[in-house]
Amino acid sequence: MRLRPLRIHARAIRRIALTSLGIAVFTLVQAQETQPLINATFEGVVLDAATRDPLVGATLQLEGITHTTKTDRQGHFRFITGQKLPVTVFVSYIGYATEEVVVTEAKVAIELERSATGLGEVVVTSRRRRELLQHVPIPVSVVAGALAEESGAFNVNRLKELVPTVQLYSSNPRNTALSIRGLGTTFGLTNDGIDPGVGFYVDGVYYARPAATTLDFIDVEQIEVLRGPQGTLFGKNTVAGAFNVTTRRPSFTSEGRAELSYGNYGYIQAKASVSGPLNDHLAARLSFSGTQRDGMLYNVATQQRLNDLNNLGVRGQLLYAPSENWKVLISGDASRQRPTGYAQVIAGVAPTQRPAYRQFAQIIADLGYELPSRDAFDRLIDHDTPWRSGQDLGGVSANVDVKVGPGTLTATTAWRYWNWMPSNDRDFTGLQGLALSQAPSRHEQWSQEVRWAGDLSPKVSAVVGLFAFGQSLHADSAHTEESGRNQWRFSQNSESELWQTPGLLEGYGIKTYPSLQTFSGAVFAQVDWKITPTLRLLPGIRLNYDQKEVDFRRETYGGLQTDDPALLAIKNTVYAAQAFQADIDNTNVSGQVTLAYEPSDKVNTFATFSTGYRPVGLNLGGLPRENGQTMLELAVIKPEHVQHYEVGVKAQPTRNVSLGLTLFNTEVKDYQAQVQSADLSVNRGYLANAEHIRVNGIEADANARLGSFFSVYASLAYTNGKYVKFTNAPPPLEEVGGPTFKDISGGKLPGISEWATSFGGEASTHTTHLFGQEGEFIFALDGFYRSSFSSSASPSTYLIVNGYTLINGRVGFRTAKGVSLFVWGRNVFDTDYFEQLLPAGGSAGHYAGVLGDPRTYGATIRYAF
Repeated sequence: MRLRPLRIHARAIRRIALTSLGIAVFTLVQAQETQPLINATFEGVVLDAATRDPLVGATLQLEGITHTTKTDRQGHFRFITGQKLPVTVFVSYIGYATEEVVVTEAKVAIELERSATGLGEVVVTSRRRRELLQHVPIPVSVVAGALAEESGAFNVNRLKELVPTVQLYSSNPRNTALSIRGLGTTFGLTNDGIDPGVGFYVDGVYYARPAATTLDFIDVEQIEVLRGPQGTLFGKNTVAGAFNVTTRRPSFTSEGRAELSYGNYGYIQAKASVSGPLNDHLAARLSFSGTQRDGMLYNVATQQRLNDLNNLGVRGQLLYAPSENWKVLISGDASRQRPTGYAQVIAGVAPTQRPAYRQFAQIIADLGYELPSRDAFDRLIDHDTPWRSGQDLGGVSANVDVKVGPGTLTATTAWRYWNWMPSNDRDFTGLQGLALSQAPSRHEQWSQEVRWAGDLSPKVSAVVGLFAFGQSLHADSAHTEESGRNQWRFSQNSESELWQTPGLLEGYGIKTYPSLQTFSGAVFAQVDWKITPTLRLLPGIRLNYDQKEVDFRRETYGGLQTDDPALLAIKNTVYAAQAFQADIDNTNVSGQVTLAYEPSDKVNTFATFSTGYRPVGLNLGGLPRENGQTMLELAVIKPEHVQHYEVGVKAQPTRNVSLGLTLFNTEVKDYQAQVQSADLSVNRGYLANAEHIRVNGIEADANARLGSFFSVYASLAYTNGKYVKFTNAPPPLEEVGGPTFKDISGGKLPGISEWATSFGGEASTHTTHLFGQEGEFIFALDGFYRSSFSSSASPSTYLIVNGYTLINGRVGFRTAKGVSLFVWGRNVFDTDYFEQLLPAGGSAGHYAGVLGDPRTYGATIRYAF
């Protein structure tokens, strides 16, 4: 069947956008010859305020533009810039408080004071320019790379423990959901036909596949988490927020780091990076990360540990900087994961509304089977199908920054790939229910962004950009799901003896061939108008165009070859062929307006209204059936429209204390929900539109430095998410066997804890010496709590994850240069907790859990020069 496209003929817009993109790129090339109107040169030295010793490798960043430099071995730096003095410079160095310095003379000495590492005053690039977090009228959480490394947050899943509004759920890398404030990627098993609602960017490059968030961070400088729609600042439309990850750049001062960690469960992690000049204008950086750990589950059937870690990653960068007026950064990275996982363990059994013979307990009794354990936290399984979650991800990119007039023109060009090689046991037992469940995939993407950020006048600054993105996703070579010898008993829907026909369903399966091609183009702009010295207006707009082509084909194979209509009818109730094609165009205009009032440098208040948009979705996981007929009307899912309101205040009553409070309300029409079906043909779930949802809440955060040697931080989030109207949802697990659809209006949205908090602190000593090195002893504690949440698209009594608290700690000796040593523990009280619950394919009543890690501990040694 071919679905007629729901077109708004926008190909002309596409051509205009691409033409404008070409003009912008041409302008960028020409701009390399532009000479600054004013050539202000200044230099100086950065010193420790207490000892007056030079700080080697301190970072200096000019306010409002991308230009940075670092101090040499004598602590010296030099800037050549097109700006007129005075200029504002942000100076930062690990273990020291960031300073905002106004440079008025050609030579300057800058002193930094020691400070414990925390989530305090930092420089961010959230608005495509460098500025202090305190002055940004956006709710942004920032985690420095040093804190992420020391706290063991080496990927997004662990980073969520530091930012309570972030949720990440992953039953394997492909089936990963990244959300902010409960919105973003649809909760549940992944459907490739929709766009993520949370943008994930690394050095300005958009990563389209959520699987990227499961990879280890490689040499990260800083992670910024922006909350709320961000379409007027970032290339790809992001209706829920964005992760803006910045890696460490090549340095014209030679530097290097090497780190090795050992822990229980055979944990080994090695990291290394080296950077330095190749000549006066060319610098390079090479970074490596590798992680291994034994599995946390034990398969009693194969006597093998599962869910291990086996990750490798490398990143290389070249920076060409002939002057402070333009720079070119070429990057390439590759990451590889080869875990034996991600296996899930049966967490419980729900009674359904099916007849007694279709209940899980009766099924396994008839098959003479018993689970290896009824306690999920015994971490025992007996799965008979191998678990694999292999993935390769990488790419190349080029970032060009050119000073054009009073701002900077940036062009980001990138190509990326993702290869996925899985094997799953989706019946979660040692029985041969589902013998195979595999969705091997190959993905490629390209993106081009050109934007200008700068000052139009003393009172007006702006960001203007063009964005183009394309991707292709294909099966490699087919997605396969196949029944085993016991599937007849799981699928049996009558007491007919024909179900026991030898070989009827054994080896009977489906091969799916999904093919997806997408293109996105956008023009976006945001203006910052300083109406008065204390009042600013920030309007923004985005014109978005999306085009998707899909060719979906599913074929049945295997099982007993027969012409008997009754036997064929049984086979057809388990699996059936499906096919559809679609070619869809959408255009959308969205935007935002923010009013910010700063009565002083210590208080910043803001109020924002914004709209967002997620483009049309296409079901690529299979369609449910009703009365034996495939529901082709669900092949195309309507776009998602967002209206968002928030008000916030940031305060810095003293230099060492910062506070933040944000209230928000988000309304989403035609919310793209991922729902589970009892139909085995859609084991991975399917997409449906919920007519209306609402998410609102309050966020508070505080940071304090108590003297020079103690810091604390805390973040608290209250989030309330519910379906305002969803009248045609699948029933929850315990109601399978009753009506096919259910009105769940008023029910809770999945994945949202009402309460979540992160808290922690660090204490350090005065500068001291150990083994002839100058450094400080530190003790740090981090905590994370989240209340219970629904783990099912349709609220279920059984699929509720209980709340839990995690405590992590570390103690050690830290140096800026030289050898640092830490002893650390994670989940030190050995709390048992689930990260996610999910029903087995076919909804027989049993459901599995993704288990959180037990207590882990170890030691890390680091050397930096």
